[in-house]
Amino acid sequence: MAGPRKARKLPRRITAARLENVALHYLSRYASSSGHLRRVLMRRVERAAAAHGDDPEAGARLVDELVARYLRSGLIDDRTYAAHKAAILRRRGVSRFGIRGKLRQKGVDADLIEEAMAALDGGGAEGGDFAAACALIRRRRLGPCRPGIRRATMRQKDLAALARAGFALDVARRALSAPDVATLEAWERGERADE
Repeated sequence: MAGPRKARKLPRRITAARLENVALHYLSRYASSSGHLRRVLMRRVERAAAAHGDDPEAGARLVDELVARYLRSGLIDDRTYAAHKAAILRRRGVSRFGIRGKLRQKGVDADLIEEAMAALDGGGAEGGDFAAACALIRRRRLGPCRPGIRRATMRQKDLAALARAGFALDVARRALSAPDVATLEAWERGERADE
């Protein structure tokens, strides 16, 4: 049986100094785009305004000024953030579709998303998605990572998993056609000769 719940602490009033401390603490722990930092700070402002009966618009102005100052000073750089986040997601095996969606969720502008995707797909969009599909197969232990007797019976489920992750059917089929894990890892590094 659980004991009584602790009462939630009342959030402190928002001031420019308090907001700056919250923003710097957040940025010291996480990489962030300007849009995402704005959302994080606005949640804090709205919670404090509701608790104290303050005007959230005053806090919103403080947030906008703070984010604009951080952009000018280079403390936040959406272009660098987008390129770095896209590269991390690609290595984890996220499809182009998934990368775009995640960057959009983080508040990155559409033109910066396209710029990051173009830089990521230097060798062509298909090759990048193929390497990402290989990475996902290896990470989730699909296809050639399964024991031999289970591989054939699980092929449809593996194809479905890749489709749900946003990969095209032909990319998924080619990646799942790897005869063994060593070949899959070589394809992931871009060493596929028989395209």
